[in-house]
Amino acid sequence: MMENREDLELNDRLQLIESMIAEGRRTTEKWAWTFVLWGVAYYIAIAWSIWGNATLAWPVTMIASGVVTGVVAGRIKSNKAKTTAGRAIGSVWMAMGITMFALLMSLSLSGRYDLHVFVAIIGAMLGMANGISSMILRWKMQFACAGVWTATAVAACFTTDNQVSVIFLGAIFFCQIVFGIYGMIAESRRHGRSAAHA
Repeated sequence: MMENREDLELNDRLQLIESMIAEGRRTTEKWAWTFVLWGVAYYIAIAWSIWGNATLAWPVTMIASGVVTGVVAGRIKSNKAKTTAGRAIGSVWMAMGITMFALLMSLSLSGRYDLHVFVAIIGAMLGMANGISSMILRWKMQFACAGVWTATAVAACFTTDNQVSVIFLGAIFFCQIVFGIYGMIAESRRHGRSAAHA
């Protein structure tokens, strides 16, 4: 009798964990537009720094993207209570963004900017943030993004300027644009199914 009760409690806990993971994925899908936004912002900053003012390109583009993210995020209403996993993932991304901005801005202003160091920092930090999120959510697609970003960080240490540029542009495309669109499509399909059942 006691074993059955313990089995039921264990089963209930496992179902709770699985539902929390599923909710975390749904929340990430809801925020997939930010991956696309920041991917496009990286491309704009890269183009601007090549064909325009390299000193202003990254700070202005990143600040503008942060403002757009904040404004749109402020307009998104959610009737659901925030989960611990959701808060944890949001905190990781917020801390990563602030740290990366402060570090890269300081390198740029100090004149110690180097393409290889820049890509290594971005790759490592995005690899870490995607890795943490994917482990919490048990999401293979995001784990693949973590692997691509980490490989990009490592490659930045051993490749030529042209090679690191191509690798970085490819990582942005697959890990920001493609992953973001994938998440947006998944959210759209989920909304389509929920609307069909309503």
